[in-house]
Formats: sequence, C-alpha cells, structure tokens
Amino acid sequence: MSEHRRKAPQPQGGGRAAARRAAQQPAGRRESSRRATSASPSDAHDDEPSYGGRAEARRAAQRGRRRGGGDAAGPEGRRSGKKKLIDYPRAGKHGVRRWVPSWKLVSGLCLGFLGLMMGAAGIAYALVVPPEVKDIATAQNNVYYWADDTEMVATGGSVNRQEISYAQIPEAMRNAVISAENKSFDDDKGIDPMGIGRAFWNMAKGGDTQGGSTITQQYVKNSMLSQEQTLSRKFKELFITLKVGKTVPKEKVMAGYLNVSYYGRGASGIQAAARTYFGKDAVDLNPSECAFLATLLKGPSYFDPAGHPEIDPVNMSEKANTERATKRWKWILDEEVKDNRLSAAERAKYTTFPELKEPKKDAVLGGQTGYLVDLATDYFLAHNKEGITEQQLAQGGYEIHTTFEKKKVKELETAIKRVYKEKIDVKKRPDLDSHVQFGAASVDTKTGAILATYGGQDATKHYTNNADTTGAQVGSTFKPFVLAAGMEYGVRNPEGGREQGASERTPVSPKSIYNGNNKLEIKEYDGTVWKNDDGNPWYQTNDGDHDHGDITLREAMEQSANSPFVQLGMDVGTDKVKQVAIASGLRDDNYMADATVPSYSIGTSSPSAIRMAGAYATFATSGKQNEPFSVTEVKHKGETVYRHEKATKTAMDSAIADNVTDVLKSVVERGTGQPAQLAGREAAGKTGTTDGNLSAWFVGYTPQLSTAVSMFRLDDDESAKDRKFEKMFGTGGEAKIHGNSFPAQIWHDYMTGALKGEKAVSFPKPEPWGKQVWGGGAVSPSPTPSPDPSESEPSETPETPPPSPSSPAPPSPSNTCGMWGWDCNEDDGGTNSGNDNAGTTDGNANSGSDAGASDGGADAGTSEGTAEGANSGANSGNTGRPGGGLFGGG
Repeated sequence: MSEHRRKAPQPQGGGRAAARRAAQQPAGRRESSRRATSASPSDAHDDEPSYGGRAEARRAAQRGRRRGGGDAAGPEGRRSGKKKLIDYPRAGKHGVRRWVPSWKLVSGLCLGFLGLMMGAAGIAYALVVPPEVKDIATAQNNVYYWADDTEMVATGGSVNRQEISYAQIPEAMRNAVISAENKSFDDDKGIDPMGIGRAFWNMAKGGDTQGGSTITQQYVKNSMLSQEQTLSRKFKELFITLKVGKTVPKEKVMAGYLNVSYYGRGASGIQAAARTYFGKDAVDLNPSECAFLATLLKGPSYFDPAGHPEIDPVNMSEKANTERATKRWKWILDEEVKDNRLSAAERAKYTTFPELKEPKKDAVLGGQTGYLVDLATDYFLAHNKEGITEQQLAQGGYEIHTTFEKKKVKELETAIKRVYKEKIDVKKRPDLDSHVQFGAASVDTKTGAILATYGGQDATKHYTNNADTTGAQVGSTFKPFVLAAGMEYGVRNPEGGREQGASERTPVSPKSIYNGNNKLEIKEYDGTVWKNDDGNPWYQTNDGDHDHGDITLREAMEQSANSPFVQLGMDVGTDKVKQVAIASGLRDDNYMADATVPSYSIGTSSPSAIRMAGAYATFATSGKQNEPFSVTEVKHKGETVYRHEKATKTAMDSAIADNVTDVLKSVVERGTGQPAQLAGREAAGKTGTTDGNLSAWFVGYTPQLSTAVSMFRLDDDESAKDRKFEKMFGTGGEAKIHGNSFPAQIWHDYMTGALKGEKAVSFPKPEPWGKQVWGGGAVSPSPTPSPDPSESEPSETPETPPPSPSSPAPPSPSNTCGMWGWDCNEDDGGTNSGNDNAGTTDGNANSGSDAGASDGGADAGTSEGTAEGANSGANSGNTGRPGGGLFGGG
C-alpha cells in the first residue's frame, strides 16, 4: 500500500475519552499537551509518555491537581508525599480535616503532658522544704508590771497570744476541732480528697458541714504562708501541706493550729481565747466551752454572739451571730457523738449555750495604761544593749518591770479629772472649752524614775501622749536655767570690748539688780542695741505692761518679770543658757528653740513634761542630774535581758543649784506660785504662761518628788497631723489661763496625795554665791538704803486666789533681803509682790497679773503688745508638733 494511503496513527491514551479530558484540562495543561504533540519525531519516539490506559491517566490527573498542576511524577512531588514525624497538619486530608488532630495525636499529647506534670510534681515535692513558722504567727503577750512588781497589764506584743503545749490543750478541744473541721485528721496525709469532695457536694446542696481544707492545710496557711488569695500561694500550700503531713507529727500540727488561729475579740491562740471568753486557762475548759471555741474558728466575725453591728448591722448583729453560734455549737457536739469522740451521756449535760464574758473593747490599753505601756516600750527599745528590736518585742514573752507607781498614777489622774469636772464645760462654752488638754509627769528626784504620768483622757481616744513632747512652749518655767547660767558662767564685762569683755565674767547672785521696766530695749552685753534680721531693736514687754523698776533677780523670779531675764540672758550669752538647760536634763532636739534670739531665755522651747520634771529634779538634788527612765528590768524566758543602770552626772555646782531652789521656794511662798503651797512641806516651783495664752505650766518639786503639769488647747481638726494651738482666753471661765491657775491647782492636789504618809524633808541651806551686779540699765544704789521692798505695796494682785490648804506650816526662812542687800542675814532679797504670773504673756491681756514675755518677745516674732520694735526670728509656737517621744524625739 502506498505511503500516502496509510492511516495516520492515533495517539494512545484512550480515544474519545482522552480527547474529552484533554479539552477539559486548563489552558496550561493543554499547552503542555500541544507542546508534547508538536515535538520533533525524535522526541516523540524517545520521550513520549505512556499513560497505560484510562485508570493511569485519571491517577495522573489527580496527582497533578494535588500538587498544584506540576508534574505528578516529578521529584518534588515524590518528596512531599513522605510521612512526617508528627502528622499535623494531617497528610492525605483535605479542608478542615487536615487541621483536626487524630485520636492518636490527642491521646499522645495528653499522656505526654500528664507525664511531664507528674514528673514536675515529683521534683517539686522532693525539693520543697517547709518554711519556718512566721514570727507573727507565734507572737505572744508581754507582761508589764508596776513598780511594786504587781501585774499592770498582759499585752504589749502585736498579738494577744500566750502559747501553750499540746499537753495543755484539752482533749475535748482537739476532739471538737477534728469533728468540726477535719474528721480524717488522725489518718490523712495533710490533704483529704474525700473531704474536699464532700465540701463541694454540700456546698452545692446548701448544707453546712466542715470545709474542704484540712487542719494541716489551715496550719500551713496561717503559720507559714501569706494570706493572699493567689494561684501561686495555693500551689505552695498544696506541696508544703503534703510535706508537713508526712514529716511533722500530728501533735505538733494540732498544737500549732490551735495556738495560731484567731478566735475574735483580739485573741489569738487557744489560751488567749479561753481567757477572753471564759476568764479561765485553756486546760480548764469543758467540752461545751471547747465546742464554742471550735465554732469561732469558722469565722469569729459571724459567730461571736456579741456581734459586730459596727461592720454589718444586719448580718453581724448580736441576734444573728447568736443564732449562728448556737446552731453550730449544737452541731459540733452532735458530730462528736457520731464520731465516738464524746459519749451521749456527756453530751446530754450540755443543753444550754455556755455563758460568756462581756467583751472589753480596747479596755486593756485604755485610760492611762496605754500611755504607760507606750512609754515603757519606747524606753526599753531605745536603751537595751542586747539590740532587741521592735519586731522581736512584738513576738512577746517579755516581762517589763516599770517604775510607775499605781497609787501616784491614780492620784495624778484624779487631780486632773477634778479640774475637768469642776472647770471645763464644753456644753456651756463650746468655743472655749473644747479640746482642752493636760499633760503631766512626776519623777523621783534621787533616781530619775518616772513614777507617774498623765498622757490624756484616754489612750484609745487621744493618741498623743501629753506627758511626752506636744509642742507646748514652757514659758517662764525656763527662767531658772537663765539664773543658773548667770551664776555659773557669769555676765560678761561690758567695758572690756568684744574680745576682752567676753573673757571677763562676773558670776551673779540672786541679789543682783536688773531693770524690770516694761518695753525695755534689749542690748548686747557690750551695751549695743540688739537688732533682729530686719534691723529692728527688741523691746521686751511684761505682763500687763507693768513697770517693775530696778528689781532683784529673786523678785523678778517671784513676779515673773520678763525684761530682767531677757537682758540677763544676753549678758551671760543665750548659748550658755542653753548649755545649762541641756546639762540639767533637757534635750538639744527639734523642741529646743533657737538660742540666738533674746526670747530664748523666757521659754520658747517646748520640751516634754517628763523632761521638765527631770530637769527641775536636778535643782532638788543640788546639781546632780539623773536621766528620767521608766523601766527597771526586762526578762525574757526567765532571763534578764535588760537592767537599768543609774548614771548620775554633775550638772552644776551644788551651791548654784541650792540657790536656785531657794529662789524658787520663795516663788511658792510669796510669788506667783502661792497656789502650789503644800501643808507642812517645803516646795519650790515656777509658773509659766506663753505668748497669746497658748499654753500654761507649773513645774515644781519637793526634795523627794519633781512634777510638771502643762495645759493647752488644740483646734478641732483631730485628723490633722500637726494640730494648731488655740488661745485660752476665757477657757474654764477664766479671763486668762496662767500657770498659777489650773496647772498649779493640779500640782498641789496631786503632790498632796502622792506625798501623803511620807516624811517632810527640808531643802539644803544655800551657800552664798556670786556677786551683786547691776544690769539692764539698773542704777547703782546711793549710800542711803532704800526701804525694804517687803514693806512696800505689792505691785500686783494675784488674779486667782490660792487654795486654802489645811493648817499650812510656816515656811522656813529663805535667804531674803532688801533690794540693795542690807539686812540680809545671808538673805538674797525678795518680797511678796502678790503677782500671779505664769511665764510669757500677751501684752494686751487686761488682767496684768501674769508677768511673762510679750507676744512680741516670747515667740511670735512680731509684738502683739510691745512697743514699736518687734522681734522676729523666734519660734512661732502656734503649731503643735506631733509627739516625738520622750526617748525618741523629745
């Protein structure tokens, strides 16, 4: 057959079906086919693919679609079809099925995760070490004792707790807690899965049964961990509980749990709870009482029958709490019977709810006790050589033996309460008698022991201890230090020039004469006028603008004239006055005023009543200074960890101290301190009133006892940190409060009671000291003596008549003499002026009876009653400072 007649060969691959499939293929694939068809004959013969029928063509087409149209038989396609180690996304699956893990994959992951968790838990358990029990969880009471070693109060630690041993815990208490809280306690390993399950089931049903936490868990949580509700804390609790449950004896866990738990009313631990609710020791509790205390462990705020209406008047009322407590108390007793921990016969004895003591809200540290405890605590922490810290003291277990005498504390409080009751009437004078405060302290002159204090009306209501530093300025009670400085260091020679004159000094005596006129221009010791930073001179005023004329220092002290002591301070040097004050017992701290201004000499400083009583005691002991102290001994676990050691210092020559005492004795006998006279006893003291009548003082002493009393009034902003002092004009119905009014009355009443039954002792007779000098512009006497001031008419009349002590003994003779020193008989001069001073004064006061410094002189910086030149630069004194503490800040 000829060549052109031969039939063209048909392409292999399935005939019509293959043609249809080729037509349905995408353009790219058809193009590929065309390229294959139009290939050269040689290519067709050498590389033409063979499909092997329809089935093979179909499989090839499917492979092409899966591989994105590529060569189904290519090398890349063959690699992508291999099995992966983790078949995810799943191979051979399409759409969503590719992302759904297989059961093999899920189970494998779960088993792997569980294995990892079990491994981690095992490692954690092996590595966990139970932490030490928190210090606060074992804090106990501190017991404070009066000076006679009788118990004052069992408190002082941060927690009301007394730890007891497992043997001292009644078996009935242990049984009640186990039946109520953790029935499987004796056998479990610290965790009770069944108990947790029961708790959830009963919670779902609304029932009331024990919680899911075991006693071991509660012990760990309360004593070793913080109380924060976090996941990490829960995990810690789980592992520590498991370790404690395996390694710690059950007896220790039970004792720890009951000694740490809180039972309400401030009681932590079973022993404190037994005393608080039943007034007995834990060992004496019966099963009924134990069941009640176990009830409180569920939450004392909701189960204390006294209720907490101040928190929630509905859900925590007395009625609601009593019903809850009674129901749970019965339930616990019944559970004990079910658990064979209490016989039915014994249970039958307890049909009525146990009788509880009335709650004492803050009564332990109320009244004066809180102030006394704080003073003793602060003193011990500041002076113990063992380095015992506040945190250690808070753990409790200390016996603190104080110097406080219960009788004297009561006498002092009674004397002040009498003034409140008889004189202070807030309803009648709300703007004048509100927020009136008194502070007082009494010190043994021979030892420095603080025998009594008055810190305020109640330590739970008035938190600042008024016996400590309050910011109340002391006024003219500071003048004895000026006199002592003049006698010790002497006045400088005004004619010797700045350098030579300062080195030439003449000690003064109480007979020295100074100008006591009002509005006296104050000068430097060399005669130049003193000027403040503004270039203004200082004109010192006296109370009532009274002119005293030339006057002895003794008379100036009796009448509390300001100008003589301000000028004497300048002649001696206010720095020397400060040295004497500090040597006597005051502190150079924030409460010591600026000693570079003239007003320093008349009491712009604000030391505490304790410090003032201690400093005046230095005069009573002929110049021997004893630091005030409030703690004699401290024991811990029976061992002495602190004992007070007396360290007496010589503050000044005995003759100087005795002369100052003699002058202060005449203040009480003839001067402004007459209301403080004690029947049958010698007493010495000084009144003090400050600028603007912001505070008033009386500080005085007998040979045995030194006492300081302050009075002031604060603004009504009780929330303020620094409360402002208010003027006391009209307070208590008085035109003006002086040191010889309420403070002197309190001093007299207290000292009368405190010294009752004690022997009357006389002050030592003073030896002559110093020379009679003339200062402040005083004119030297003429040869003709002037009449004795005692024969002249008093310059002032006391504003407040002295109390009438019963049958006062005639005072022993003081070293008094005439103004110029004649007829002395070793006297130093002085007459009864009848003045009624209290220290620094308001120059505008209408009574004219208080001879202190003026508002312009003592403290405010500008004169309220002075002449044209007003001092600036002194302390303002109008703002009270927070109490810094006798042994801390003041």
